[in-house]
Amino acid sequence: MLPPSIKSDRLILFTRYPVPGQVKTRLIPALGPEGSCNLHRLMTEKTLQQLREYSAFLSISLEVRFDGGDEILMKAWLGPNLNFRDQGPGDLGVRLERAFKEAFQSGIDRVVIVGSDCPGLTPEILQKAFDGLADQDLVLGPARDGGYYLIGLSRLLSPLFVDIPWGTEEVFNKTIEISNKFKLKPILLELLDDIDRPQDLPLWEKFKLLPWKPV
Repeated sequence: MLPPSIKSDRLILFTRYPVPGQVKTRLIPALGPEGSCNLHRLMTEKTLQQLREYSAFLSISLEVRFDGGDEILMKAWLGPNLNFRDQGPGDLGVRLERAFKEAFQSGIDRVVIVGSDCPGLTPEILQKAFDGLADQDLVLGPARDGGYYLIGLSRLLSPLFVDIPWGTEEVFNKTIEISNKFKLKPILLELLDDIDRPQDLPLWEKFKLLPWKPV
């Protein structure tokens, strides 16, 4: 059992099993179903590579929460030596809350969840997220499209996931509004772009070849 002064951390990747026509659908007009699926696959693999090396370096437990497919397919895609969990039913808020709740119930102290479509995510940002959770209950990484690419909690805050207009440009503002209502003081990370629309595609070309180096 860990001494009280030592925090246990978990890093969770939210992604989907790549099926043409079912992932990155807003990119289909520019890339087609296969192209959009391949881009989703590459972004997930690149993000996961960073998360694996970062979490191993700091002894942080890593989990992949997937939608679509099953554990056998996910292991065949991303490798057998990972902890895979189905996101389960419900909208994004229900699935996020479930992931946080199950992590805290298992004894984890600090939990950070990220998506797979933000090429600007770095180990330094992840470190800032976990550092922020040492003093505050909530960390958010705002995305330029009005959502967020990262959310971290040091305790379960279920109201943050209720009545959020997921998939719209109001997600981040609504989350901040709820946090203010409950007198939370969220740590805000760097504003980053994600890749959801055809006009976002140059971002992938900018970041895909940048090497990742351990902190």
